[in-house]
Amino acid sequence: MTLANWLPFAIASAILVAIPGPTVLLVVSYALGHGRRYAMVTTAGVALGDLTSMTLSMLGLGVILAASAAMFTALKWVGAAYLIYLGIKLWRAPINTGDTPAADETRTSRIFAHAYAVTALNPKSIVFFVAFVPQFIDPHNAPVLQIVVFEATFVLLATANAFGYALLASAARRAVRKPGVQRAVNRTGGGLLMAAGVFAATWKKAAA
Repeated sequence: MTLANWLPFAIASAILVAIPGPTVLLVVSYALGHGRRYAMVTTAGVALGDLTSMTLSMLGLGVILAASAAMFTALKWVGAAYLIYLGIKLWRAPINTGDTPAADETRTSRIFAHAYAVTALNPKSIVFFVAFVPQFIDPHNAPVLQIVVFEATFVLLATANAFGYALLASAARRAVRKPGVQRAVNRTGGGLLMAAGVFAATWKKAAA
């Protein structure tokens, strides 16, 4: 693989992951609510979710989803319902004015699972990867090696981006102590997650 193939992909991927989406909202909400430790867990979930989504895409699941309206619709509704559920949960989250989060909200396995599911259960991402990655592949070189490099590049960029958002949010957390501010943050994040779920449910598959 040459730099001329890799660099455009890296730039396009960096722009893509920098745009805030459901995963970034989740990372920020956990960082604001619980601090840097749990933001790390969320970031790990995002990384594994991106890796899963891209791997499934490259194995052909994206092609199946793009071709099968029934499978696409089923996965779309699962992902949309989960986003809405997380949005409602964040909207109704209790306000914590101290430094110790509520015990039922600090289970790292639950936080990790939330981040992983939000990232991996996104049919638009899977279809996007199938349409996006091949544009940068050089047919004259080994495609498998190129796919591995592209996948590693995207996952690393997405992980670094999520971690950066987590650090910024955890730093801002020190200044966010008023219940009214926390409530506004929770409801804004919850509303955006619910909106993302509704958008995912109503998004129409582009015509071939």
